[in-house]
Amino acid sequence: MAKRIDLTKEARLATKSSKFGKVNSSSSTKSRSTFKKYLIKLAWFAFYAWIASLVMIVLLKFLPIYFTPTMASRKIDAIMEGKPSKIYSNWTSYSEIDKNCALAVIASEDQLFPEHNGFDFEAMWGAMRHNMKGKRIKGASTISQQVAKNVFLWQGRSYLRKGLEAYFTFMIELIWGKQRILEVYLNVAETGKMTFGVEAACRKFYGHSASVVSRAEAARIAAVLPNPIRFSIQNPSNYVQRRSNTIQRQMRMLGGKKFVSQID
Repeated sequence: MAKRIDLTKEARLATKSSKFGKVNSSSSTKSRSTFKKYLIKLAWFAFYAWIASLVMIVLLKFLPIYFTPTMASRKIDAIMEGKPSKIYSNWTSYSEIDKNCALAVIASEDQLFPEHNGFDFEAMWGAMRHNMKGKRIKGASTISQQVAKNVFLWQGRSYLRKGLEAYFTFMIELIWGKQRILEVYLNVAETGKMTFGVEAACRKFYGHSASVVSRAEAARIAAVLPNPIRFSIQNPSNYVQRRSNTIQRQMRMLGGKKFVSQID
């Protein structure tokens, strides 16, 4: 006669424990597999995003840039507020823009532009120390950084945007070169309400093209760049006039138009 197998309490617990162990092991394996798949998908997405950004950067080295995220943002804001939303912008090649304009923005915004590789670390550190004291926030963006932000990114302050700004700054310095960066800046920088670029600014506020611009006119355009919504080229405040005079002195100290002839 076959013996009856009696499962003791310990045996039954051991059996249940074994079953639960198999379930937990299976669940853990599935979680690891799901996480691995997620990482692979994320890696492929990052790779394709990088390829897309590279293609865009290369194309924009040669193509005129007629519209930017900043322009879109200003237009949407104007429509939402029920204000005139027409964008004033006229793409003009670097060779057709008076070199006083290039000299003025360099004297005002980034005097080390011909020398640095997109970043002025000394100025950045100085701005950081200034901001840590709780004073009015001071920026230290180079012309290259401003171009990267205006052409490829959105307005605002966040670590994500600053990280992407650093990436695009590095890439346009590497692929575009200084003259192309300066050309784009002179065409997309905000120079007044709904106005972008020095050509549009000259036509709107001076009544002529940017092909012949006096030192004083170029300096006044550069003077409003920190806040073109608040400051006016057409009706300059005392601050804008003082800043324009300072920029003109700096333009002379840099050596005049000969200074920008080294930029290629």
